[in-house]
Amino acid sequence: MKFIAITETNYPKVAEIYKLGLETKIATFETQVLDFSTWNKKYLPFCRIALEHNNEILGWSALTKVSNRQVYAGVAEVSIYIHPKYWNKKVGTKLLLELIERSEQNGIWTLQCGIMSDNLASIKLHEKCGFRIIGYREKIGCLNGIWKDNVLMERRSKRIGV
Repeated sequence: MKFIAITETNYPKVAEIYKLGLETKIATFETQVLDFSTWNKKYLPFCRIALEHNNEILGWSALTKVSNRQVYAGVAEVSIYIHPKYWNKKVGTKLLLELIERSEQNGIWTLQCGIMSDNLASIKLHEKCGFRIIGYREKIGCLNGIWKDNVLMERRSKRIGV
């Protein structure tokens, strides 16, 4: 297994994993897979990583900026998606720990995420990797006619911005 950068070339494999996440109805409020150009503009240029084995992408993770204000330059939001074939095989843990390490190398002091409350596996993954629950957003979004709550989580670096 190795970590690779997400590029336009391997993006179709990344997009397929994202599509499988959409289908769970507990991974995101989004309803369509982005084309590469839109995806490329959405995510920060660093920390776009996939875990690859035998030319197959097992999962991916990337960061988005939370604000254009300079005071929040070291705060980013986590996206992480694992191919269902690799759930419960530590792929998520490997990806998230690598993302944390690379984020700190790039000056990120706080990682945050909003996870649908019924996505217990993702909440447990983030807790295992040092995130803590900081709150809830009740009925924050409606997906296919169903209002869903988000669990807000964050991880503060012990090395950057201390």
